[in-house]
Amino acid sequence: MGTRKVLSIYYPSPQALPYPPEEMVATQTATLESGIPFASTSSWKSRILAVVLLLGIAGYFWAGSRYPALYKKYSQGTTLKVTGAITFGTVYAVDHSMPLQQRVWRTAVNWLQANEIGMTFGFFFGAAALTFLAMLPRRRTENRYLNALIGAATGAPLGVCANCVAPIARGLYASGMSSESVLAAMFSSPSLNVIVLAMAFALFPLPVVGLKMVTVALLILVVAPMVGARQLQTAAVACPISISGSETWGQAFRSTAWSFLKSFWYVFRIGAPFMVLAALFGALIIELVPQNALMAHVTLIGIVAVALIGTFLPVPMAFDVAIAYLAMTRGVPLPYVVTLLCTLGIYSVYSFAMVGKTISWKAAAAVYGAVAFLGVLAGLTMRLLG
Repeated sequence: MGTRKVLSIYYPSPQALPYPPEEMVATQTATLESGIPFASTSSWKSRILAVVLLLGIAGYFWAGSRYPALYKKYSQGTTLKVTGAITFGTVYAVDHSMPLQQRVWRTAVNWLQANEIGMTFGFFFGAAALTFLAMLPRRRTENRYLNALIGAATGAPLGVCANCVAPIARGLYASGMSSESVLAAMFSSPSLNVIVLAMAFALFPLPVVGLKMVTVALLILVVAPMVGARQLQTAAVACPISISGSETWGQAFRSTAWSFLKSFWYVFRIGAPFMVLAALFGALIIELVPQNALMAHVTLIGIVAVALIGTFLPVPMAFDVAIAYLAMTRGVPLPYVVTLLCTLGIYSVYSFAMVGKTISWKAAAAVYGAVAFLGVLAGLTMRLLG
């Protein structure tokens, strides 16, 4: 006889909707367009294969690339170098005597090359996460703050920047994870990585790092739950059905592979074009900023400008710590340094586009405003501290 499994289908909970249903169309459409069945219809064999796939992709990236690269940056200490405008290194040299158009495309190519490995991981891991999580009967709790903590715990070990975590976030959201979990994972991945934290504590005075950590905590514990609460909330409805429990390993492999391919296309078809656009927009903005802009006298307008630009720029992992430290050692006023440290690298134009397309554009704008606002508050606090 076939074993009984539970088919979990997610329906909107009317009591949880903070807005009329018609205002939720964008979010509902984004979910329905995924084409990924949110049903726990897989056998234990398929789940094992999905876990192996997920851990295999993560292990290959973490051991072969990400953590060795991060440790290398950490070991450089105060000799850490940055040669690109928004990257640690360069493929093409960029000189300010070049025309703006040439500088922009060279900087964009440098950015694409710098994010090549991380973004590849983001696409594959996001698809694998979607494949596995869609097999589980439950992917969220009723408590939005607990959901945010779960998201933070999920994102912290990923070891990817605000850009590369965006495709993963798209996969997590499509699997049925809550908005607050997805946003918290995006905040924690570039900010709460153990090596990046060690770099920050080693390079900056304690008050500077303290302000950084306060802004990250507020983003995870306040902003993510608040923004998530304004999105479409869902409730699980269990519908017991009978499914054959005699799936062979060959059938499990084929079904898991097919699910992964569909998931990968769902993540890649949006993430890849936005990646190119983010490279161009990020390169344009950084090339328009004057070289010595941060050496100016500290003003409220200056802090706001630094916060808005820092939140916009799509920089790689740990670049925020490196560039803020170099700015500090070259005499940039601490309010600007703190504002840069608290905004750069935790969100970006690429994150904005992916959140907007996946969750909602209101959510993307709200997060952008929150990151910039907290950066301004951190800069003003440092200014008051002298």
